[in-house]
Amino acid sequence: MAVKAKQKMTWTQEEYQELAKRKEPPRPVVKNCLRAFLVGGIICIIGQALMELFIRVFGFTEKTAGNPTVAVLIFISVVLTCFGVYDKIAQWAGAGSAVPVTGFANSMCSAALEHKSEGIVLGVGANMFKLAGSVIVFGTVAAFVIGIIHLLFGMGR
Repeated sequence: MAVKAKQKMTWTQEEYQELAKRKEPPRPVVKNCLRAFLVGGIICIIGQALMELFIRVFGFTEKTAGNPTVAVLIFISVVLTCFGVYDKIAQWAGAGSAVPVTGFANSMCSAALEHKSEGIVLGVGANMFKLAGSVIVFGTVAAFVIGIIHLLFGMGR
C-alpha cells in the first residue's frame, strides 16, 4: 500500500492531467447555455421594462431613458450582491448573470465587500478599481480600433 501511494506522488504533469481529465464529471453544456440564456434574457427584460417605465410614466424620451435605466439596474445588482442573492443567481445561471451592466456592478461590489476589512482606500478602493481599470482600458482600446475602422472605411456617412 505504501509503495502504491509513493508511485502516485511521483506522477509526471502529463499523467496527473490525464487522471484529472478522466475523473472530471461531464459538463452539461446545453443545460448551462439554456440557464445562461434564460437569466440573461430575464435581466434584459427587466431593463427593457424599466426603460418603458421611464418613458411612459416619467416622460423621458427613448434617448434619455437609458441613463436612469442603467442606474437602476446597477443599484439592483449592488443591493442583490450585498445580500448574497446575486451570487446565488450567478452560480445557477453562469454567464447569463454577466450581462454587462449588472455583471460588472456585481463584480465591483463583490471586490469592495471582500476587501472592506483592509480599509476604504487600500482595501475597497484599490481592489474594486483593479477590475474597473482593465475594463476601462479594454473599452478604450476597442473604441479606438472601431473609430479607426470607421475613419478608414467611411461607414455611416
